[in-house]
Amino acid sequence: MVFSSLLFLCVFLPINIFLYYAINNNTYRNAVLIVSSLAFYAWGEPIWISVLIFNAFFNYFIGKSIEKNRGSNKGKGILVLAVIANLFVLGFFKYFVFFTENLNALLGINLPIVSIGLPIGISFYTFKSISYIVDVYRGEVAAQKSPFKFLLYVSLFHHLVAGPIVRYKDVEQDIEKRALSFESFNNGVSRFIIGLGKKVIIANQANEFSKAFLNMDYSRLPVLGAWAGILLFAIEIYFDFSGYSDMAIGLGRMYGFNYKENFNYPYIAKSATEFWRRWHISLTSFFKDYVYIPLGGNRKFHVRNILVVWLLTGLWHGASWNFVVWGLYFFVLLIIEKFVLLKIEKKIPKVFWRLYFIVVVLVGWVFFYHTSIEKAFQFLGIMFGINASSWSSPEVGIFLNSYVIFIAIALIGCTPLIKTIFGRIKGNLQKKQVGVYSLDQLIKSTVNIAILIVSIIMLVGQSYNPFLYFKF
Repeated sequence: MVFSSLLFLCVFLPINIFLYYAINNNTYRNAVLIVSSLAFYAWGEPIWISVLIFNAFFNYFIGKSIEKNRGSNKGKGILVLAVIANLFVLGFFKYFVFFTENLNALLGINLPIVSIGLPIGISFYTFKSISYIVDVYRGEVAAQKSPFKFLLYVSLFHHLVAGPIVRYKDVEQDIEKRALSFESFNNGVSRFIIGLGKKVIIANQANEFSKAFLNMDYSRLPVLGAWAGILLFAIEIYFDFSGYSDMAIGLGRMYGFNYKENFNYPYIAKSATEFWRRWHISLTSFFKDYVYIPLGGNRKFHVRNILVVWLLTGLWHGASWNFVVWGLYFFVLLIIEKFVLLKIEKKIPKVFWRLYFIVVVLVGWVFFYHTSIEKAFQFLGIMFGINASSWSSPEVGIFLNSYVIFIAIALIGCTPLIKTIFGRIKGNLQKKQVGVYSLDQLIKSTVNIAILIVSIIMLVGQSYNPFLYFKF
């Protein structure tokens, strides 16, 4: 089940909210959330619910054992073995076929390749569980005493299948007792609807438009078409994933949970370094706190540590060499920026930084999009005029003329411009009353209702439209 489906919007969510608020008891509310979360997860692939439940109870007992032996070699040994076990399960499902294929190619053997299937969200809930047991070992949180409360943390449908990677210490108090209010619920609804609009109105449409170029025979693809195609993919992946994060954060507020932000307008960055402080913040901070710093951080083997982080970041996104190349690409960029470009930042005009970032981030998305390295380099060549059929074409001109308004609106939506403008006029609007509501509340509600109606209309008749990060 996905958030951007009529089943979720019109059946699952209303029933779940009704049951949740009809009960005035935190224990029973937790039970409602556990049952509904497991049902949500099992809707499409019920067999994989066993892996989710195993992960939850395994790490629950590991957390108890680590707390009991904290500070001893035994506790450290339990932690190491538990992390290895978690990564083994993740690796078995996510990388078994990739490993077997490459082993066959490397050694010239013919091991059987068995397609196991990938449990949805396994990368996210595995990392959540690892962060929990490490934090217990570090003494940053107490081990959860109730296995069902820990199951709630791991399985909560808000962030189960595509993040953010919510750490236990950030929701520990919310799991025990949640403060519910109309204001929080209303803000959550508004945030959820904004995320829904991002996904349905912009991301889904950008996906359809990008196919005109990305699905084209590259021998006929003009330079301008290549840039337009990868720009539309950049729009799609941002609005798709940030839209999901908005919906998850909004759902959390509706149910009394407070999740940290996962995006901060990454496309207004001026460098790859800044981009990764703004994009998928929960993943970046996970690798920083649980890989980079334990390896030595900035203190020792600095370059090696960055290399390890970006190899893992690439592989985390998928069992394919293009993701490895994508990770190494950003490793190289970050090293160049750290040791060269950022040291002379003030001497370089801002316009250069903007142009530099636009080029490097779009080149990065080329590797992310193409599972074939050969196709990725062919596409890159076309972008820079190598073996391109032409610089433009009548078809590209017609397309851009037809959808320039959509692209412009999407690009504006990638910036805080709309938020800034509304923030400046909000004070004046709050002073003007329309009945019992301030004018800004009325406008905000009207916009939200419009987005919801348009999104539902666009969903009618659409086929299954999963979020991009479901496969990661």
